[in-house]
Amino acid sequence: MAKILIAEDDRISQKLAAKIVEELGHIAFVSPHGKHAYEALTACNDFDLLLTDIMMPVMDGQQLIQTMRGDQQFMNFPIIIMSAVVGINDISNLLKLGATLFLAKPLDRAELQTYIKRCLKSTENGGIETP
Repeated sequence: MAKILIAEDDRISQKLAAKIVEELGHIAFVSPHGKHAYEALTACNDFDLLLTDIMMPVMDGQQLIQTMRGDQQFMNFPIIIMSAVVGINDISNLLKLGATLFLAKPLDRAELQTYIKRCLKSTENGGIETP
């Protein structure tokens, strides 16, 4: 059972992502924005995966990724972006910043479950596997 942090400001998306995580038998924790998520990660440090939106108040997902990748303990931490930002350049830039995978909104249950499994498996094996 993994502990998965969900950084998302939209309540409907929070509930949907949490439900999908819990259906896999994992524990979901929700943060309303990136700053809260980063504080939770550094305070607890026993999370296995981060699901984050991009457009959030206080600290957006892009800033969260940059902050995490600048912190030695989170250099290889798995991060799944879930966002309505679907431009190829936007996605490419997020992946270059250090996101592990990108998932377009609205969330597809099966796709998110597959991505979560891949990321959790990669932390055990040392890298993301191709499908």
